[in-house]
Amino acid sequence: MQLPYELFIGLRYTRARRRADRRNGFISFISALSVAGIALGVAALITVLSVMNGFQKEVRDRMLSVLAHIEILAGHTPMTDWRSVLAQAKRNPRVVAGAPYVSGQAMLTHGESVRGVLVRGVDPALEPEVSDFVRDMPRGRLADLRPGEFGVAVGAELADQLLLDVGSKITLVAPQGTTTPAGVVPRLRQLTVVAVFRAGHYEYDSSLLLMNIEDAAKLFRVEGVSGVRLKTSDMLAAPQIAGELVRSLDGDFLVRDWSSENRNWFAAVQIEKRMMFIILTLIMAVAAFNLVSMLVMTVTDKRPDIAILRTLGAPPASIMRIFVVQGASVGLLGMLLGVLFGVLLALNIGPVTGWLESVFGFQVLPKGIYFIDYLPSDLRWHDVLSIGVTACVLALGSTLYPSWRASRVRPAEALRYE
Repeated sequence: MQLPYELFIGLRYTRARRRADRRNGFISFISALSVAGIALGVAALITVLSVMNGFQKEVRDRMLSVLAHIEILAGHTPMTDWRSVLAQAKRNPRVVAGAPYVSGQAMLTHGESVRGVLVRGVDPALEPEVSDFVRDMPRGRLADLRPGEFGVAVGAELADQLLLDVGSKITLVAPQGTTTPAGVVPRLRQLTVVAVFRAGHYEYDSSLLLMNIEDAAKLFRVEGVSGVRLKTSDMLAAPQIAGELVRSLDGDFLVRDWSSENRNWFAAVQIEKRMMFIILTLIMAVAAFNLVSMLVMTVTDKRPDIAILRTLGAPPASIMRIFVVQGASVGLLGMLLGVLFGVLLALNIGPVTGWLESVFGFQVLPKGIYFIDYLPSDLRWHDVLSIGVTACVLALGSTLYPSWRASRVRPAEALRYE
């Protein structure tokens, strides 16, 4: 099939090379810079968004290995009949499991070290149905939390910081003191470490402490339980399911889902993603400015060619299409190269960061500062598509003004000194 002559000439201008013409060589150099700039912007944007998506997904999954999809909390009165509440919640077909818990904050001491910890009393028989991290512990078992023995399971990071192991003795200081003639005396309880867990989330591995629900109720003087933790068939639908439970439960209960508990963190990540998209799009905008410069110089250099085409009967619209084809082909080439390199880098970000850490001797994500200690990546093809379309729109928009100027060239003036 015969190609339109505008497409043929535009592509010919794109790949034209004349070694003796320094001006044309400079135009080719600017064209190469435009391709490289667009490719760099596209690759950087794909990689950064993939890393941010991976970071959000990884932290969310690790949070949900510790947190419940939905929590039903006692209102003004203690939840003494949690089995009835759980039975009502399970009437919803998307609620697959539930377990009671008792929660409280305390101070943990071991030797000369003191730590603030979150104590969670759990039922060893039901907790594995709602928490993934308790099913396989590095040391000990959840079943070792027997009532009346006041055994505890500590996070791996907390165990490393305080040099704890199975069998270690620790002291827990409860906030509810005992009133005596001498004043309020803090209540102390010696506990035995019976297990060490690893949730994969630094915040919980360094501050969460598990114990039997009956022992926790005695320690914090709780009648009944603090609430019921639920697991749903679809964690992304947890906000909707929580709304359904609010309408179906009998009693004064507070129902919250995992997204509301960490609303500020997820909102901050979404804002960062939008800002990074805008900032990195500026890289492609700079490359588009190079594309404008290249086309303006090309139009100036090709004025005699434009005049000859106009003399042969080419309308202004055809002249404009020629230079649109030239600029669009440069932008399309840059976009395709950027997508290729960006996808390859996003899919291999782990080995690349590992190589950089070994070469330069630093850690990209120190686990003491960030939630996770490696760089995750979650490549989403709709992000790749939106980035590619944005790059093409910028490149195409950059060709309009120079192409319009080319269509306004007058043949008589262009050929006057030729």
